[in-house]
This record gives sequence, C-alpha cells and structure tokens, in this order.
Amino acid sequence: MTGTLLPSPTVTVQRIAGNIGAVIGGVDASGPLRDEVVAQVRQALLDHKVIFLRDQELDYDSQVAFVKRFGDLTLGHPIYDNAEEQPHLRAMDSSHGTRANHWHTDLSFIERPPAAAFLHAKVIPPVGGDTIWANTATAYQSMPAELRDLADRLRIVHSNDSDFTDDTVDWRGDYISNRIETEHPAVRVHPETGERALLLGGFAQSVVGYSPQVSRELIHSLQEYVTKPEQTVRWQWRVGDLAIWDNRATEHYAVYDYGTAHRRAERLTLVGSTPVGVDGRPSVVLCGDTTAYSNGA
Repeated sequence: MTGTLLPSPTVTVQRIAGNIGAVIGGVDASGPLRDEVVAQVRQALLDHKVIFLRDQELDYDSQVAFVKRFGDLTLGHPIYDNAEEQPHLRAMDSSHGTRANHWHTDLSFIERPPAAAFLHAKVIPPVGGDTIWANTATAYQSMPAELRDLADRLRIVHSNDSDFTDDTVDWRGDYISNRIETEHPAVRVHPETGERALLLGGFAQSVVGYSPQVSRELIHSLQEYVTKPEQTVRWQWRVGDLAIWDNRATEHYAVYDYGTAHRRAERLTLVGSTPVGVDGRPSVVLCGDTTAYSNGA
C-alpha cells in the first residue's frame, strides 16, 4: 500500500576503497523509510564520505521526499535560474554545456556551501563519464604535522571567478556577472564528526596575507594531498545510480572523456552551515548575497 512503512530491510554497507566510498544495499529511496534506515544511511555517509545506491527509480518529487529526510533543501543553484516547478533541482546535462572536470567542493565560493549532495543518474554515456571523489579529512591527516599546523592558520578566498569557472563553464560571463567571494578557513572542523578537513578545490583563489604567486603555490601544495590516488574513489555510473556525498569533507571531479555523448544527472543539495576553522573563526562573506539559495526560497 502506498505510504505504508514496510518492515525495515537489512541495510548493507560495502566499502569500495581504502579511505573513501561505500555501496549501500537494502534501501529503496523512492518509498517511505523508517527512521532507523535513514539513520543508518546518514551514518554511512559520515563514515565513508560518499555512498552509492544502485537501481533507484526516482522522479523529482520522490527524490525531494528522500533528501528531505536528511535536512533542508537549498535551491538548485545560487547563480543559474531555478525552475519554478522544480526549484530545488540542478540538472547536470552535457547538452547544455554543463561539466565539472575540475577538482572542487560544490559551491565553496558561498558562505554556506551545501552540506551534502544527492546526484541521480538519468542518462549515462556508453563509455566514460565516471566521477572521482577525494576524502579531504584523511588528506589532512596524511600531511606532515608542520604542514597541518600551517594549514590550520590559513584563510583562503574562494570565488566564482576562478580556475574552475575558466575550465568548465561555457558561458563564463553569465557565471561571474555577479561576483561572489567568501573567505574560508583552509581547514574546517566538521560540524557533526569533529574531524578536520581541508577546504580547497577549484574555487580557491588566494591565501589571505600572501602574494598571488605564493598563494598559488600554497594552494597547489595542499591540494596535492587531496588528489593523491590513496584518498580517492572512482565511480563508473549506471542509469539509476544515486550518489550521496558529504560536501564538507570531499572534493570531486567529473571526468569529461565521453565527447559528444549525452550525460545527464539530477542533483539536490542540503543546506550547509558556515564553515568554522580550528581557531573557532567562521567564514566571512566578502561580496555577493546567496541567502536565498541557502534558505531554499
């Protein structure tokens, strides 16, 4: 019967890489779920940073209902127009020039980057189109103590006018028509786990107090620890896959190796909190107003 909670299935969690990633079994995201099942999925996300559910049949309404079990939804995007009938959806569609083949944390140029993202595969190329995720918490732990100490004290400006924008956005002028910049700690304290995680990626533009050249070198040096293969997992998509990642402790890269083939996935995101550094200092908005996006309306 529609809307009836069935007996809880056995939720399985299978790790797929040493430091990040797990496949979740026994969960149908399209139907009602018991609180304990949602709690198990949430814990798996915190533990493994990105999790994958195969063979999920989701339309917009059922995907929204599932994601709402984990928190409040943002609008689809803080820059692009959001469709009135599906305001929370961001379609990642190759036919519209959308790609993300640059390491990044989603929307790190805003004050409150999304806490988590839920991406459902609709159309997958016959070959290629994988996505790679990296664990920025274990990357931080892998750094020498002296470098961790330096990173703990750095502040980094993230901007929508960035390397990511240069590399991945076809209509760059539209993307940066309204400048959005935020000063974040280079290392944020995860609000749920207490872990320290690097906050970097393609929107990271400069290090506060350092020259442009030194800024680039510092960001590059820290970023190298994130993208080491040991910190990553690579996912080969199938139609119906649902990937969920903790945007507070990951970066990702959508591999653009499928030419003119069609690729489409639909993303919903959860409202995030303002990052806080090791010293307790929160992020600071430098320019731009994205409160409507974070408030979901």
